[in-house]
Amino acid sequence: MPAPDSTQPDAAPSRPARCTAFDGHRRLASGPLSEVAIQVKRAADNGAAGPLLIFDDATGRVIDVDTRGTEAEVAARLFAGAGSTEPNDAASASAAPTEMAGGDDEAPARRGRGRPRLGVVAREVTLLPRHWEWLSTQRGGASVALRRLVEAARRASEGQDRERQARNAAYRFMHALAGDLPGFEEAARALFAGERERFGDLVAAWPKDVRDHAVALASAAGDGDGGESIPGSPPT
Repeated sequence: MPAPDSTQPDAAPSRPARCTAFDGHRRLASGPLSEVAIQVKRAADNGAAGPLLIFDDATGRVIDVDTRGTEAEVAARLFAGAGSTEPNDAASASAAPTEMAGGDDEAPARRGRGRPRLGVVAREVTLLPRHWEWLSTQRGGASVALRRLVEAARRASEGQDRERQARNAAYRFMHALAGDLPGFEEAARALFAGERERFGDLVAAWPKDVRDHAVALASAAGDGDGGESIPGSPPT
């Protein structure tokens, strides 16, 4: 499998809960995408040296934002792309963070009798015959048994999954902004080995904002067993 290029934006990103923008090695803004995108547009309009990049704080991926046109037009494209019901006016996009109305005054829709709606999605699953045979003997049938197995596996691997995701996010961010900085490869190895102290030493000489953000992303991983590296990560 070829290594992913973390400098390339995602084709169709979903709206992240929080993101951070950089102007070169300088942190520009952090917060909701709708607010950070406006700050990036203003920086671009004011002749920022760049490159101007917006990162999803949860994944470390670059988010592609079209900053052409007015602030209202930038906001409208973001809301349309995310399927948001927030208003499109420029004031809502450029103002200080505010709580949006949640529609609490609307009465909940009446539901008839019957089984509650679970929000399940149908997908094709391929299993060996012995797996289907075992599932057919389980209480509630195959679908219920599979859901129980998935939920049990999620709970059992929650800590490891969180560590892996944090390391992956830190690595993607580092690859995009710090790939040409001294000690990058060694820092990446230390990141995936779970060597937090060594990682901190290796990135200490990096530009402050880059260093601090990389450390913040990596700190969510904790001290684990190294986890599972993403394709293209440094060899151990």
